[in-house]
Amino acid sequence: MSILKIENLQKYYGSHHALKDINLEVKAKEVVVILGPSGCGKSTLLRCINGLEEIASGNIYVDNEKIDKDFKEWPRMRQKVGMVFQSYELFEHLSVEENILLGPMKVQKRKKDEVLKEAKIWLEKVGLLHKIHAYPRELSGGQKQRIAIVRSLCMNPELMLFDEVTAALDPEIVREVLEVMLNLAKEGMTMLIVTHEMGFAKAVADKIIFMDEGKIIEENDPKSFFENPKSERAKKFLNLFDYHK
Repeated sequence: MSILKIENLQKYYGSHHALKDINLEVKAKEVVVILGPSGCGKSTLLRCINGLEEIASGNIYVDNEKIDKDFKEWPRMRQKVGMVFQSYELFEHLSVEENILLGPMKVQKRKKDEVLKEAKIWLEKVGLLHKIHAYPRELSGGQKQRIAIVRSLCMNPELMLFDEVTAALDPEIVREVLEVMLNLAKEGMTMLIVTHEMGFAKAVADKIIFMDEGKIIEENDPKSFFENPKSERAKKFLNLFDYHK
């Protein structure tokens, strides 16, 4: 069953054609990784899926519910589609516990005890239960990013979007965030991931999408993509990372 289906999606910024006829499908429990050079439309695509950017035409289906350019019910839809950004987006004046509880209690009207129990389970899984009363200023970048992931997970989304979540992190703490995402994949979380971490992409993905200049150039399984990419553009891209020989 498809959790996400995109048909003929078009996006413009003024006269700039940012997304060109995007067609994509993500099945339940599937991990799809989007690769491509900077500025190719990867992050724009995620932002369109989560309603942070308006689309010009085409349709997005989340759990068979149609989203088009006139769709208005984004607060409800964002409960189904969680998104984690590279900039954490934590509230600095709230503790870790308060940051995590805010969405489920305010938006979903869930009881504090229920959400807190769930939050503690996730914090334990990501190794940060001991930081539940800390504030963002007291956390490292990697810890903030793991908290941001837990905050999204506590909304119980059907699909998680990750937009270059390690891009702002020091290299030595990238691994701790990637390990959380690898574990989510093992647990069956449906994910659409934008990343420049090639080794991680190869390890976690069920399917690789390669984009350039607003278009999907190639779609393949990880082994085929990294060992024998179909397009010359993908070969050139992988050569930059010493991945394609």
